[in-house]
Amino acid sequence: MSKNLLKLRVLIADDHTAIRLGVRSALETRYAAEFTEATDAKAALIQARAKQFDLILLDLTMPGRSGLDILPDLKLAQPATPILVVSMHAEEQFGLRVLQAGAAGFIHKSALADELLAAVEKVLAGRRYVSESLGESLASDFVRGGQRESHETLSAREFEILRMIASGKSGKEIAGELSLSYKTVSTYRTRMLKKLGLRTNYDLREYALRERLLEDTAL
Repeated sequence: MSKNLLKLRVLIADDHTAIRLGVRSALETRYAAEFTEATDAKAALIQARAKQFDLILLDLTMPGRSGLDILPDLKLAQPATPILVVSMHAEEQFGLRVLQAGAAGFIHKSALADELLAAVEKVLAGRRYVSESLGESLASDFVRGGQRESHETLSAREFEILRMIASGKSGKEIAGELSLSYKTVSTYRTRMLKKLGLRTNYDLREYALRERLLEDTAL
């Protein structure tokens, strides 16, 4: 397949070297792309504020702030640039949330190169990309009257702190990574527990594992 004459400027934000190399390899079969890489959220934001990109490929789980947490900041820095989330997380749990946060699409890291290229082509054309399975899940939710899981009622920040607590991070660690006070983190935790009908951090972790809110370990 011949390469597109247009040279794409692509930011890949992912802390896994193999994933970054795989994404680059796939895109290079179709585009004459110029790649910039970031291995954590801080570096991704620095790059997004320093130069203009045609496409941003974003992982959700990175050192420091998560991809989900920095999505609004990336959109603020590059409002016209499509952001395609490429993640190991379960799409039925994160797909709608990342779309609501401003992403142009969500694709699982297990997807084949052809699917990744199809997703990239779609978001570059100004459209949104969802997989067939995610589309069916969203349609089913609509048919059922928009019933939502308990964690879907959480704000973006509450949801992020839930995942951080469930992954074993302390309140002090969370406060440091998110640049919040320990008291603020505790307030978010209290709100989460009330919304979810839970009592302890152990309950939060069990809930997160049951609902597949941590990285998908089934692969």
